[in-house]
Amino acid sequence: MSQIAGEPATKDFVEVRLPAAGAYLSVLRTATAGLAARLDFTLDEIEDLRIAVDEACAILLQQAVPGSVLSCVFRLIDDSLEVTVSAPTTDGHAPSRDTFAWTVLSALAGKVDSTVAEDKTVSISLYKQRGAGPGPA
Repeated sequence: MSQIAGEPATKDFVEVRLPAAGAYLSVLRTATAGLAARLDFTLDEIEDLRIAVDEACAILLQQAVPGSVLSCVFRLIDDSLEVTVSAPTTDGHAPSRDTFAWTVLSALAGKVDSTVAEDKTVSISLYKQRGAGPGPA
């Protein structure tokens, strides 16, 4: 794996793919907690990240194509965890950044971003650094 100069080294990544249905989100909450614990996140940081991942998935599931697959990629980078959840959607619209849900994501995770691919797959990325405290309000 090559590294771009100036970019932090990615230790590991984990990808979880599951049906785009709320019944399966407990799997992602458990994976989030386990990986955050591996990076020595505090219990509060772990819980914040679990809630943020759950909220990001809930946003995506509202517009996910029925019967599709939700993908979640965890990247362990130094003392940070980047989580990207993606799902093919019916309308291909990025989540609005002026909603309560987006505010919650930003407060819990720190950095939050979203992208839309040409095939209408919407992704939400959360970036949480250990010891960084709460994100911007």
